[in-house]
Amino acid sequence: MEDKENTDHVDRLRGQWQRELPDLDTQPMAILGRAYRLANLVRPSIEATFASFGLDRGEFDVISTLRRSGPPYRLTPTELYTSLMISSGGLTHRLDRLKTSGLILRERSQADGRSMVVGLTEEGIRLAEAAFRVDMASEASFMADLSAQERTDLAALLRKLLVSVERRTEGDTR
Repeated sequence: MEDKENTDHVDRLRGQWQRELPDLDTQPMAILGRAYRLANLVRPSIEATFASFGLDRGEFDVISTLRRSGPPYRLTPTELYTSLMISSGGLTHRLDRLKTSGLILRERSQADGRSMVVGLTEEGIRLAEAAFRVDMASEASFMADLSAQERTDLAALLRKLLVSVERRTEGDTR
């Protein structure tokens, strides 16, 4: 008999597919389906956290990338959009909004006066740190039902899967 208390959405979907296509192995849904569902369920909380700091997800991605790059918290636009895996046009729009908000500055590179660098202002540094701290506390709350060892084990398994998938899809242009 099914344990309804420990049955999730993915279990129900797999059960339906098992009934309809009993020859098909739906094990990938048990992992990837759950990862996808988890991401969708926590996304609103993450976005609300950033919104409480006056940021959208894309803007936070830019300032957090600059902040975690270390002092002097400056990167070229190419380094930024490569790290963020977005188009240069998408980055330009984000940079314009962040500059207007006083969180970043754009200046000529001291190493190469022909190129530009993007850097965090003091306010940008402060906001990136504060938003990230609140985000990590919020995300940690979702893990409350897992023991420390379960979190460690799950992180290790997900890393192993992600490394494998990244290797397989490297260069994939889909």
